[in-house]
Amino acid sequence: MNKKQNVTIKGTKDGLTLHLDDSCSYEDLKKELNHKLTESSRSNEDRLISVLVHTGNRYLSKAQEEELKELIRQKKNLVVESIRSNVLTKAEAEKLKQDDEIISVAKIIRSGQVLEVPGDLLLIGDVNPGGTVKAGGNIFILGALKGIAHAGYNGDKNAVISAAVMKPTQLRISDSITRAPDENMEEGKREMECAYIDDENQITIDRLQVLMHLRPNISKLQGGF
Repeated sequence: MNKKQNVTIKGTKDGLTLHLDDSCSYEDLKKELNHKLTESSRSNEDRLISVLVHTGNRYLSKAQEEELKELIRQKKNLVVESIRSNVLTKAEAEKLKQDDEIISVAKIIRSGQVLEVPGDLLLIGDVNPGGTVKAGGNIFILGALKGIAHAGYNGDKNAVISAAVMKPTQLRISDSITRAPDENMEEGKREMECAYIDDENQITIDRLQVLMHLRPNISKLQGGF
C-alpha cells in the first residue's frame, strides 16, 4: 500500500508549485516538505527558482507562513513567490465584503468635504466644486458632479465614474487623471454620462449606455440605472 503523499511538487515554466496536504499534522507536513525539497535542490542548476505554495484548506498563522518560507529559502536556489490558501480569516472576509459592497449616501458634498468608501459608491446628491468623492470601486452619482471624483483608488482600472451631470474639476480612475471636460454640452440637453479607462489607458467620457457593452458585469444594482 502506497503511503499518502503530504507534499506534491510540480514543475512549471515559471518554477515550482508545492501542493501541501491540508489533512495531516503541521509537523508531519514540515518534515516531508524538508525531505522532498532537500532531494529536489540537489541539482546543479544555479539559477533562482520561483516557488508557489498552495495550502488548500489549511489555515496557516503568520508565524507558520514565515517558518515555511524560511525552510524553503534554506534550499540554496529556491525563492518563495507566494503562499495561497482557500481559507480566509474573518478580517479578510470582512474586507472582501466591504470592497464588494455598494454604499448608498444621500447628501451634498460641499467644498472641502471628502466622502470615501471602500467599495462602490452610490451618491444621491451633488458634488460641489471643491468637494471630493473617492471609492475603491465604481462611483455612481444621481446628481451633478462638479468637484473631484476618484474611482478604483486601490488600482482598479476597470472602475467607472458616472453622473447625471458630468462637469467635474478632475476625474481619477486608479492612477489615471484627467482635467475637466470642455464646455461643449448645450444647456437643456443633458444626459447621464460615464468615465472609464479606454484601450489606450486614457480616461474617456461617453454616454452611460456604453457601459453595458464595456463592463457587462458591472451591475450589482440588479438592473443599474
